[in-house]
Amino acid sequence: MSLVDTYDALLLDLDGTIWEGGRAIEHAVESIRDSGMPAMYVTNNASKAPQVVAEQLGALGLKASPADVMTSAQAAVLMAEAVCEPGATVLVLGTESFRELAKQAGFRVTTTADDRPAAVLHGHNPETGWAELSEAALAIRQGAVYLASNLDTTLPMERGLHVGNGSMVAAVVSATGVTPRSAGKPEPEMFRLSAARLGSTRPLAVGDRLDTDIAGGVAAGMDTLQVITGVSGHRDILNAPPSQRATLIAESMQALFQDPAELRPGVQGGFAARIDGHTLTLSGGDPAGTSIQAFRSAVAAAWAVDAEVTSILAEGDAAQQAVAQWR
Repeated sequence: MSLVDTYDALLLDLDGTIWEGGRAIEHAVESIRDSGMPAMYVTNNASKAPQVVAEQLGALGLKASPADVMTSAQAAVLMAEAVCEPGATVLVLGTESFRELAKQAGFRVTTTADDRPAAVLHGHNPETGWAELSEAALAIRQGAVYLASNLDTTLPMERGLHVGNGSMVAAVVSATGVTPRSAGKPEPEMFRLSAARLGSTRPLAVGDRLDTDIAGGVAAGMDTLQVITGVSGHRDILNAPPSQRATLIAESMQALFQDPAELRPGVQGGFAARIDGHTLTLSGGDPAGTSIQAFRSAVAAAWAVDAEVTSILAEGDAAQQAVAQWR
């Protein structure tokens, strides 16, 4: 029994899960392809049109059409349709593809607060600068509804974590005192829409980031798989609040071919973990025990008592070798 046999679809994050920038993450592409499972690519990155995302996935070796992609820009436009009159003027702070989505929905798109837009739709665009942020702030002060595609503070790229949309949103919030509604993860709607598009009744949400991918899947009532390939590291996961705790934890997408029981937090690999105050102590370990087995053992101990782990002690060679691989 593997995840492939247990679930009927994958709801996959992109940045930090499948790629970093344009570079494929090890084991991701071949694991998804070999699983043969229906998949939706659910991304908080609003800077690319679904067609562009599908083409990039195809270049990596994954079959995908625009209908297989759900971006936070699409979700933001759906949110705007719910709060604005048909044909209303909206200021879109984002890429041309985001503006095009708004036009296709029947909105009149502007770039200036002088047109007194009914809403500001704020998505990631590397070209956004002071002038664009200022127009958004002016419109919001005039009464425009503030909607953000997502609030990710960072964006994983080949060189590391770059400034994300949430950090740009923070500048507008600071200038206006208005906090936007967010359309993207961790709100559950993108997951529900994606599962419905696939006709899935038992989807698995997969991602690297606790406060968006995992939190969104949990909020949608779905099982989640945390892969430790992107933003959230081992120590972040140890201290995850209940709303951000994954059902399954793995080092990579190769976990699709493992038994779910192996991937759940719990005592594994002969390791033992205990919590004393804010200290996690890991000991034991079979000769064949692995770092991820040690980590799942530690996670089970930490989550059982809702402890904030601030220090880690490793007793014995196996435990020390395991902890040395955590980040």
